Amino acid sequence: MPRYNTSVIIPVYNEEVAIEPLLNKIIALGIHEQYEVIIVDDCSTDNTAAVTGQYPVRLVRHMINKGYGASLKTGIRKAGGSRVIFIDGDGQHDPRYIPEINRLLDEYDLVIGERSAGSYQVKNRRFGKKLIRNVGEYLVEQKLPDFNSGYRGFNRDYLMDMLHLMPNGFSFSTTSTLAFIKEGYQIASLPIEVTGRVGRKSNVRPLKDGAKTMMLVFRIIMLFNPLKVFLPASIGIFLIGCIYGLLGYIYFSRFSNGALVLTTLGMFLFFIGLLADQISIMNRKKS
Repeated sequence: MPRYNTSVIIPVYNEEVAIEPLLNKIIALGIHEQYEVIIVDDCSTDNTAAVTGQYPVRLVRHMINKGYGASLKTGIRKAGGSRVIFIDGDGQHDPRYIPEINRLLDEYDLVIGERSAGSYQVKNRRFGKKLIRNVGEYLVEQKLPDFNSGYRGFNRDYLMDMLHLMPNGFSFSTTSTLAFIKEGYQIASLPIEVTGRVGRKSNVRPLKDGAKTMMLVFRIIMLFNPLKVFLPASIGIFLIGCIYGLLGYIYFSRFSNGALVLTTLGMFLFFIGLLADQISIMNRKKS
């Protein structure tokens, strides 16, 4: 079996319609001859595995449905290359960008396919994406690239060190972007064109997944920079308590119980924030 420096990982779930044209493009470009191509089938119930089996690529199957992030984790663990490139299996991504992403990985630790302004995007997901972007930029104190683009390449060793932080769901891309930025790795972006998905509709439903989006926001906060939330909250509550207490002392000659509760809560939040920050730092270390 030939050794490849780079592995291309394609997670799929019930993509029998989309996977065939994608693999045809990969074969036409000769990607399978230069890179290890791994298809991770997340327990599809259609003919995805049968279609994939007709092509000279490596097929890995889950016995139960685990999720998008879990499929990427499986591919990362199975990959033989020192680099991994992710590409969605729903027909939205063009494999012609793979060689350029691989070239950029000579200089950078993470390369993100930055979707152009004219690329296809689902309109009803924009609010959730904007919310997560604003939270992420506040936490890392810099502008984010296309943080949830599924088309990206990594230094595999660095990603393996963080694999314990990565979720099994769709937020793998967001979490990995913030983790690499927070740890100071070199990041680049490559402009790409993205088209609409082929075949079935997306599994992501904005209303149903709204709660998941909010949980993702809270998870990102606690994972990457809890002090950015705890510190302002503790200072604000402490100052409100002090002002409330002083007004009570001036007008009623007493420091009210409510003011005591607020100032004490502010101090507690500060120390809880320090503790959460230390836990966050330790949690991000290599498992």
